[in-house]
Formats: sequence, C-alpha cells, structure tokens
Amino acid sequence: MAYRRISQPKLSDVIVKELEKMVLEGSLKPGQKLPPERELAVQFEVSRPSLREAIQKLEAKGVLTRRQGGGTYVKQQLWNSLSDPLVELLANNPESQYDLLEFRHATEGMMAYYAALRGTDADHASMRRKIEQIKEVQGNTEAEAKAIVEFNCSVAEASHNVAMLHLVLSLAPLLQRNVAENLEQLYRREGSSEAANIHREALITAILARDPDAARTASNQHLSYIEEVTLEVRREDSRQQRSLRRMRNDQL
Repeated sequence: MAYRRISQPKLSDVIVKELEKMVLEGSLKPGQKLPPERELAVQFEVSRPSLREAIQKLEAKGVLTRRQGGGTYVKQQLWNSLSDPLVELLANNPESQYDLLEFRHATEGMMAYYAALRGTDADHASMRRKIEQIKEVQGNTEAEAKAIVEFNCSVAEASHNVAMLHLVLSLAPLLQRNVAENLEQLYRREGSSEAANIHREALITAILARDPDAARTASNQHLSYIEEVTLEVRREDSRQQRSLRRMRNDQL
C-alpha cells in the first residue's frame, strides 16, 4: 500500500489562521493596533520573518493595514460594507427607527439569552464595567449612546457566537444613531432614564445569574419600554403640531 506524505503547514499560514481567529472572535477589534512584531513573535513563539510574512498575507487580504512608522492595525473599515450607505438611508428615515427597534428586540434578546448561557467570569466583568460607563455619561446623548452600543457589543461577545458579534459590530454606527434618537425622546419623559437604568440592571443581573430566559425577558422589557415612551412622545408632538396648525388657520 502506498502512503501519501503528510505535508506540514507553512508556519506563516498557521499564524495567519490564528490572527484571523482573533479578529473573528473579537479579540482584535477594528482599528486596534497590533503589538510590535518583536512582542508578537515572542507571544506566538515564532520567528520574526514568519510573523512578518503572515502580516503581509493579511494585508493583502484587507484584514490588516500597515502605517508607515506607526505599526500594524486591524483595518478600521473591516465591517463597513454592511453599514454604508445603509447608515444614511435608514438613519434619515424616521419610520425605520421603529424597524430598528423591532430588529433590536430579536437580536438583543437572543444575545442576552446566549450571554447568560455561555458568558465567562471575564465577560461578566466586562459587561459590568460597560454598565457603569453608561451611568457615568448619562445626560450626554452622544456619549451615552456610544456607551450603550459598547455594552451591547460586550453582551454579543459574551454570547460566544461570532455571527451575532460581527452583526453588532457591522451595524454599530447605525445602532448608535438609533440609540441617540431614542435617548432624546426618553430625556423628555421624567424618570425615563432611571427606568432604563433599572431595566439594564435587571438584564445584567439575569446574565450574571446565568438565567437565559430571564435575560431575554429583561432585554425585551427594556426595549418595549423604549418603544412605548418614544411612540407616546411622538404622538404628543403630532398633537401639538396639529394644534399649532389650527391656531394659524384661525388667525387667517
């Protein structure tokens, strides 16, 4: 019987697969700078020429980018193909904001479920830090929206489902604008920020307790509250505009 020779994979290809895995799982994020080649070679226990060859292959694939004299970075636009020009199209359409809330109901509830099921102690610590960051910037719409999306990303990471994680990463700009618009409506309703904090606390408590059903329920209740408040605020605006139009007509 003839046996085929088993060929060893090229070391640079092994390094490529490892770096791609880190990008895919979110260990390396868009725009993040890689450690210097010397440090990476030590961490991977490989030679610098093999590491350099792997980085060149990932540059050619469009995963990494090198800046002259400034190091190597994960490409910032890695996920933009899913969000541009979708961001502008959806963000400028008021009706699409409710579609986004429905989308968030489905995705965030599912992510919360799996985060409770699979989250590690490190994931729990990351989510808790993100919750505290939201509280620190409350009152600043843009900063709070950014912090909320970062918290959602940490929940996606804790789900240990790379499809969910990269869906959130790809749509982060769109989601951030949606959250900012919702916050502007919430700020107009007294006590709404406090209520949102209570909902998020219920969510994180369920995740830390590793109760997936409670986590999904808490996520859905939070988003249902946001939808209820934003709809009511918009109805009030519509009524006020109608009254103003009547007043103008009466004065004619």
